[in-house]
Amino acid sequence: MTKSESLNYIIAQQKSEGVLDTNEIRDGYHSFGELYDHRIELFIALCRVIEGKENDAWKIIPENGWFIMGIGKELGRQITYHIPESKWHETQFCQVITKDQYYFDGHTSQDVLKRLKNL
Repeated sequence: MTKSESLNYIIAQQKSEGVLDTNEIRDGYHSFGELYDHRIELFIALCRVIEGKENDAWKIIPENGWFIMGIGKELGRQITYHIPESKWHETQFCQVITKDQYYFDGHTSQDVLKRLKNL
């Protein structure tokens, strides 16, 4: 087991025991919770800016406290993130679609980074 794998194992174990809140882990500047909040707000802002252009923003009705919000439905061009249900009201500008209208293209986090650069 690598050092990273060992550390992640310890973090997961302590989180499951309620000893550790991973949102409070810091990199020296920000907590992971703060960085996650920034990512959510930045993605919502990006979707608001591109709405009505070639890559319309969309969202799928929340499930288990989260919803999927995305740009582009075309396979190979999708950019999606899970957004907390508490942000649903901030995304009223974008189209609501059903799960049947969305075909996940299997994109990874690395794919999303590349696709964001190509917007």
